[in-house]
Amino acid sequence: MDAARRALLPTEEAVALLELTTELAEKELAPRAAEYEEAHRFPREVFRVLGRSGLLGLPYPEEYGGGAQPYEVYLQVVEELARHWLAVGIGVSVHTLSCHALAHYGDEQQKERWLPDMIGGDLLGAYCLSEPSHGSDAAHLTTRAVLDGDEYVVDGTKAWITHGGEADFYTVLVRTGDSGARGITALLADASTPGLSAAPPERKMGLRSSTTAQVRFEGARISTERRLGEEGQGFAIAMEALDGGRLGIAACAIGLAQAALDAAVTYARDRVQFGKPIIEHDGVGFLLADMAARLEVGRAGYLAAARLRDRGLPFTRQAAAAKLFCTDAAMQTTIDAVQVLGGYGYTADFPVERYLREAKVLQIVEGTNQIQRRVIARSLARP
Repeated sequence: MDAARRALLPTEEAVALLELTTELAEKELAPRAAEYEEAHRFPREVFRVLGRSGLLGLPYPEEYGGGAQPYEVYLQVVEELARHWLAVGIGVSVHTLSCHALAHYGDEQQKERWLPDMIGGDLLGAYCLSEPSHGSDAAHLTTRAVLDGDEYVVDGTKAWITHGGEADFYTVLVRTGDSGARGITALLADASTPGLSAAPPERKMGLRSSTTAQVRFEGARISTERRLGEEGQGFAIAMEALDGGRLGIAACAIGLAQAALDAAVTYARDRVQFGKPIIEHDGVGFLLADMAARLEVGRAGYLAAARLRDRGLPFTRQAAAAKLFCTDAAMQTTIDAVQVLGGYGYTADFPVERYLREAKVLQIVEGTNQIQRRVIARSLARP
């Protein structure tokens, strides 16, 4: 952590938290990342370590075992984790997203019963919104929950679920009413619920240690005690959660881009051509300068949006803009990192080819970047 970033952290507690994160990431994440990615191995034990260290519930209240940290601090923790291993950074972001509905819309009894284990790290979460035919158009999801006494009977399939088949609980958006956004309700499903199952994991271009799978509901019975908020309130809950989730992805993107820049700078300092390190050649030096500039602007953008959130101010447009800019920046930065390393960058002997494969998904998850442009354009159209 450089002196400028340290000076801008709001408290000494935040400084200590970022230092702890870096120490854990260097010890627990970095040595495993390449091996686990190649083996498609999910790092469940790493999330347990993070939970025991208090890093899985940072933005949530202390009374439930959370860290009571502002989003501005939480997101920098996510960035640091993603810099060492993107799958873990995204996993923490998704887990935080999965806890949102209970933490903000659950009643006191629900929160006391389930939230401490969720944000304490004993339970890992997944967020079930997208479906095979309804990704960007989530308002028309078709997974249906029919009330039968004091239980909802749920049938349908959710798609592209991070931690699908690995999670201990699922925050699930289901249709309880008519078509459209007003007919959607949020439920909290235990992974052991009969009728709930996961399909085999997707075979992905990158982010291979982060399990992504369809989650199927076939007559799954979920108690009405596990409804979060009111019937028909689910879509609003989901969209509010996604604003925060998009900032998590923006932070992950900057973390990944920072890793790519670090690798490219190290190589460019050591690689000598035409009698001097290639970083001293303008063709390479300017490329690295553009990479660094994108990182500075992207980090400032997601932190500005986080500070709005921390003050209770609207931040939807700013979150969309941060997600759009930061993930596009990560994509271009990883492309440029491969270019700096030349032929070596195209081999698996260096990590930048993996960073390039991983960056692409960040332009897709938590709402594609086309959807982010739509969110921004709609906000501009309002009086």
